[in-house]
Amino acid sequence: MKRFLISLTMIIIFLMTGLSVFAEEILILGAGQAPTENILKPIKGPFEKGTKIWLYFIPYGPKVALMELEKGKVDAALGGLSFEDWMNLMEVEKAGVKDPSVLHHVIVGKDKIKVLIQKDNPASKLTKEQLKGIFTGKITNWKDVGGKDMPIIVVWTKFLGGNYLFTKTILDSEPLTRNVIEVATSVDAREMIASKPGAIGLGPLAIVTRTVKSPETPEIERPITLITIGKPSPNVQKLIDFIKGEGQKYIKH
Repeated sequence: MKRFLISLTMIIIFLMTGLSVFAEEILILGAGQAPTENILKPIKGPFEKGTKIWLYFIPYGPKVALMELEKGKVDAALGGLSFEDWMNLMEVEKAGVKDPSVLHHVIVGKDKIKVLIQKDNPASKLTKEQLKGIFTGKITNWKDVGGKDMPIIVVWTKFLGGNYLFTKTILDSEPLTRNVIEVATSVDAREMIASKPGAIGLGPLAIVTRTVKSPETPEIERPITLITIGKPSPNVQKLIDFIKGEGQKYIKH
């Protein structure tokens, strides 16, 4: 049972999906890049076919996803963060959480934050110190880190929950360089990086394809957490059970 009417845009998208009119109900999810690319996109078709529940997920990023959950506009929020890190992110972003005690959270997957560079870039390994130098703007040319003599272009994905962990663990919470190209999603970042020889950015594990390259870097693992207000609804529980069960064969590990 929905708490608000489906918008015209959502109806159009609904009618264009493979499930279309065969769906009986709809789940609306706010999600970060890791759950979107690693879990929701791969399982969407099989989940809808098996449950007749249509998945509509919006790649808000974890901060906005949780804010929309608290407003009652989504059924669940998913992000590539532990619950503790998610709460810390909300505090850092001055977003606030009305009442953390009512939030029910469950880990539904895992991810590795991957560094992406253009596929022909000869750089094959980047240390923490080199990554910190690149993303804080202290290193501006690839020749200083094993690449060609060309400027480094930092591509920053606005709605990537991994930004918080990367900034904390790799940049030691130092400010990101101001000289960045900002994009909305990891797919946008991958396309940008693939088209620019000097580009570098971040993304979830599932975003790595043959169009880009991921050099050896310090590994940053993170859980993928699903949050609801109180106990998950029956349909959200069906999603959780599917992800942990049959859905595993569709998810990239």
